[in-house]
Amino acid sequence: MMHMLKKAGQLGSILLGIILAVQNACAHPSHVLTQRQMCDLELVMNGGFAPLTGFLKKIDYDSVVENMRLADGAVWPMPITLDVSEEAVKKIHEDNVLELRSPDGTLMATMAVEDAWQPDKAKEALCVYGTTSLEHPGVAYLMNKTKGYYVGGAVTKVAMPTYYDFVDIRRTPQELKAYFQDNGIYKVIAFQTRNPMHRAHLELTYRAAKNVGAHLLIHPVVGLTKPGDVDYRTRVRCYKKLMAHYPQGTATLSLLPLAMRMAGPREALWHALIRKNYGCTHFIIGRDHAGPGSFSNGVPFYGPYDSQDLVMKYAVEIGMEIVPFKEMVYIPDTDSYEQVDQVPPGVKTLNISGTQLRNILNNGLEIPSWFTYPEVAQELRIAYPPRNKQGFTIFFTGLSGSGKSTIANALAVKLNELQDRPITLLDGDIVRQYLSSELGFSKEHRALNVRRVGFVANEISKNGGIAICALIAPYEQDRKHNRDMISARAGYIEVYLSTSLADCEERDVKGLYAKARAGKIENFTGITDPYEVPIKPEITIDTAKVDIDQVLNLIINHLKKERYFGDE
Repeated sequence: MMHMLKKAGQLGSILLGIILAVQNACAHPSHVLTQRQMCDLELVMNGGFAPLTGFLKKIDYDSVVENMRLADGAVWPMPITLDVSEEAVKKIHEDNVLELRSPDGTLMATMAVEDAWQPDKAKEALCVYGTTSLEHPGVAYLMNKTKGYYVGGAVTKVAMPTYYDFVDIRRTPQELKAYFQDNGIYKVIAFQTRNPMHRAHLELTYRAAKNVGAHLLIHPVVGLTKPGDVDYRTRVRCYKKLMAHYPQGTATLSLLPLAMRMAGPREALWHALIRKNYGCTHFIIGRDHAGPGSFSNGVPFYGPYDSQDLVMKYAVEIGMEIVPFKEMVYIPDTDSYEQVDQVPPGVKTLNISGTQLRNILNNGLEIPSWFTYPEVAQELRIAYPPRNKQGFTIFFTGLSGSGKSTIANALAVKLNELQDRPITLLDGDIVRQYLSSELGFSKEHRALNVRRVGFVANEISKNGGIAICALIAPYEQDRKHNRDMISARAGYIEVYLSTSLADCEERDVKGLYAKARAGKIENFTGITDPYEVPIKPEITIDTAKVDIDQVLNLIINHLKKERYFGDE
């Protein structure tokens, strides 16, 4: 009996092995989608990107980049591509099926891969964005965050993304079209936004809808926008409060899961095509539509009305009526808003820029009632408290031996004495022990380590705490990544300890420089690996010239000056 059971067990193991081998042979390779790719896939599957049925093949990609048209001639200005690694391309089987999965592993779609190629990203940047400068957020994303290969082909839907917030206003193209039809609405004018809306926006949109006799669709983007933008949850709460100020039945709010590229004129044309797919007949284009602002020298990436000019050229062909609007300004003498080009000479006008609004919020000042409605202002105050109630990150960077850990520890003690926010110290050596123990010191691993610390610091800071980070962090790109992420919702102070290599070597208490000089340590910053000097740190200190008390005073005085605490 025992012999028979043993035989049966062996047979079962063999059969199980055969089944697993067959399953593995039939399994398709998977690609985990990025946040941008999730947005793109959703709009492909729900029809928001019609006529696209998948990610662009090379023939369409080339045509879109060069001519703003698909290979069949249809107007389409933005390359919708699936970027993957070379390893992923090699894993695609002969049947060319690629599974597309969300970050949590859910199978969203399968893709019939028809093309795989290495794109000319510099050419794509120049054609699509008009520049190859990494100061442009779209170019920076393309060059720094997309992988080296594109794969193209049609997708087959398996599941749509699941949302748990604002479910009632996440309407698909089919749902919006049905809503308009059920309510007898045949002319719809759409307004695109990625920012909170205020009184000027209400005046602009209401007048635009009234002028063409159309129902207004407020259609804000809730996918990826420009780094540093107000988070979409705060914005949506603001939109909801604003909707009460439109005459009843004249406007509808619905959310668009779009990942913006900030491509200015091309993006404006893309936005118009998307709104047509959502059942709109008209589209408002205002000043600097989908523009990311200016270069560091103050020169705008795009002209203020370049988007209007480009889209008007294609309006008839794409079947959308474009409603251009100039900037709206407030006239205090009449308590009214007017287009800037319609204000008589000499009449006083007022406006508040995004930078000015952030300063008002940071300093806990009153937002003028002429600018926005009280309930909208209250939502912004909740999300963006004044500096003395915000969390913040202090990020020390510098060569080994420059004093980062010593100063960071002393600063944590001093700040505990001076204020009451909770403080977390993220020291490089401790992080390497508990958070990044599996990482080495290659450029890729260094970058991953610094960004992990940035993620943790962001979670601490945006929830009202203080994160003090002390890392070499040798690469500007990684430091900028952390700055952009953290400063979107909290304070960020970069402290560059500029102590020279010679002084750091002289202090070499751990003997690391000596070992690096002797070839016993590879990839050692300052010896065999570069250190990129920070471009614009908030504080620069040479610790060879000042003692620790002076360093602490410099940092604390800066924090007080910037109103993070204290009376100044």
